[in-house]
Amino acid sequence: MNYSRWMREFLGKAAVLGTALCLIVWAADWATGQNPAQKQPAQKSSPDLVAKKASDDTKPQLKQRERPIQVDVSMVLVNVTVTDPMNRLVTGLEKEHFQIYEDKDEQKVSHFSSEDVPLSMGLVFDASGSMGGKIEKSRTAAMQFFRTANPQDEFFLVDFNDSPRLIMDFTNNPEEIQTKLNFTQPHGRTALLDAIYLALNQMRHAQHQKRALLIISDGGDNHSRYTESEIKNLVKESDVQIYSIGIYEPMGSRGRTPEELSGPSLLTDVSETTGGRQFPVENLNELPDVAGKIGIELRNQYILGYVPKNMVRDGKWRKIRVKLNPPRGLPPLHVYAKTGYYAPTQ
Repeated sequence: MNYSRWMREFLGKAAVLGTALCLIVWAADWATGQNPAQKQPAQKSSPDLVAKKASDDTKPQLKQRERPIQVDVSMVLVNVTVTDPMNRLVTGLEKEHFQIYEDKDEQKVSHFSSEDVPLSMGLVFDASGSMGGKIEKSRTAAMQFFRTANPQDEFFLVDFNDSPRLIMDFTNNPEEIQTKLNFTQPHGRTALLDAIYLALNQMRHAQHQKRALLIISDGGDNHSRYTESEIKNLVKESDVQIYSIGIYEPMGSRGRTPEELSGPSLLTDVSETTGGRQFPVENLNELPDVAGKIGIELRNQYILGYVPKNMVRDGKWRKIRVKLNPPRGLPPLHVYAKTGYYAPTQ
């Protein structure tokens, strides 16, 4: 083979190889949803800009949610907390100690775990005027809760008074949230229900499968656009555990408003539907200990998983009940778990 013929064949093969590489790169861009001809540099938004946008969105658009939030998964996962009569956590139970029912039909527990898994957590912090004398201890309680965090966990912060605001987007550094809390000043009215809506909406962007909210509030709502019924339905549709610390005046106090009087039942209903709990506090000095206890509880839950026998995709509510068969010798135990979920529709 002479040199000119060899060179023509070499250039031809190189051209084919170059075309193939270009097609591979173009296909990769197409798979990720990018048009190679229209690539633009990524734009970063600061937390302050994100907070402003979230605040603006909550005002005119709170009523635009039309369809339930439904998770299309073949396995249903249920976080379970077990306590004794002294309200202490009970650990060390095994798979055979649990039974789970869906609409009264027993299901086979195909997944069981009691390991501490990464958590996506949202703090919903009351900064209304009624929190004036409670704000400092509430900040301390939040920091105590974050001390139980793991490096893989992520957190965000929503505070509220006249309206809710996303103050800090997801972060792995709890100190960033603490810094934001230090600038929180109590004023205005209490849009608690709207704040829960905003926090559940933010949780759509969470990285981890286990998700929870911690609400710190005096429990009274007097300025939300969402109704209590709407938020309770939204809570049922979400797959997020909700814990709440209700900071209340003593029952005999004359200073309790009608909203504050209804606060305990509101926070209890919202929390227990999801398998979480409401912790009422009258002594402000107890706040940090209660917050730390919630953090520990989230690290010591059992996770039960099952594939439903009823695989009909009808979007209906499926009621869940967890039954405990504890080892002999234990006192009566209490089980906390979510009360159900909405089946997928497609």
